[in-house]
Amino acid sequence: QHMTLVRWGVLGTPVLIFPTAGGDAEEIERFGLIEALSPLLADGRIKVYSIDSVAGRSWLRKEDPRHSAWLQNQFSAAIRHEVVPAIHADCGGELPIIAAGSSIGAFNAVASLCRHPDVFGAAIGMSGTYDLEPWLHGHWSDEFYFSSPLHFLPGLEGPVLDMLRRRFVLLATGTGQWEDEGESWRMADVLGAKSIPNRVDAWHSWSHDWPTWRAMLPGYLHELTS
Repeated sequence: QHMTLVRWGVLGTPVLIFPTAGGDAEEIERFGLIEALSPLLADGRIKVYSIDSVAGRSWLRKEDPRHSAWLQNQFSAAIRHEVVPAIHADCGGELPIIAAGSSIGAFNAVASLCRHPDVFGAAIGMSGTYDLEPWLHGHWSDEFYFSSPLHFLPGLEGPVLDMLRRRFVLLATGTGQWEDEGESWRMADVLGAKSIPNRVDAWHSWSHDWPTWRAMLPGYLHELTS
């Protein structure tokens, strides 16, 4: 299927923002995230890109989980071999990309960094849903294992791990309504056990919703692009 790639800004560090599970490439604009990032865009600090949530929609529709896990890996391959080269071409060079996202978008951001640290320099996961195993309903597969950082990182060794130890993962989570901060701490524990630099920021009483993510992301991108 076709996948839309949208860009905002003309200069700066490339930032690939993954939408929520059912979102499309323009979701972040409709929900005010681009407006929240407008000072950084105007200053030429960042160029923002976003794409359709192809795999996330499959999980959300509760399709055969074996197909959803397979599609998650196809989505990851498309990011690495189609989206990343398009971003590099647009930037005029192979600049390290920051991956970011909320909820399932946070899963995709962290997974993209963990699977492709050769092209991603950092990941920002906000209110992340990192454990998709409950969505398998018992249909475990190698496809799922290799799609999920919580599961494949404990066994990871070699050059990819060496590269990941020179990257950074920022995990931000609210503690308010609809949030599960335990997901971020569990992800941090797995990263830390492999000596991958990371940090968890807990935002007291903030909910799992767009106002939280509009408040979080500008400051974190300011920090990572300083």
